[in-house]
Amino acid sequence: MKYALLISLALMAVSPANADCYADYKAKQDKPLRLHYGVAKLPDSACSAGAAAKALAPRLAKGGWTLLNILSIFGPDGLDQRKASAGPYYLRY
Repeated sequence: MKYALLISLALMAVSPANADCYADYKAKQDKPLRLHYGVAKLPDSACSAGAAAKALAPRLAKGGWTLLNILSIFGPDGLDQRKASAGPYYLRY
């Protein structure tokens, strides 16, 4: 019984925390040229700029947008300060 408890505690210490992950980004559409700034929620596996771009680009493409760049990756504490700037693209994609 002691070993089972120790193993479960060790696994909890090793496994990553399930923190929400978000990115702010810039995207564009052509003909006519349109730009937007947005905020998107990412899967836990995409909490780096490269992985975020791979996860977000197809989602934006379905809406006719092309990802220009990922500006930053952040946690839930950064959502409020970006909400007004993202406007209708806040957590849309």
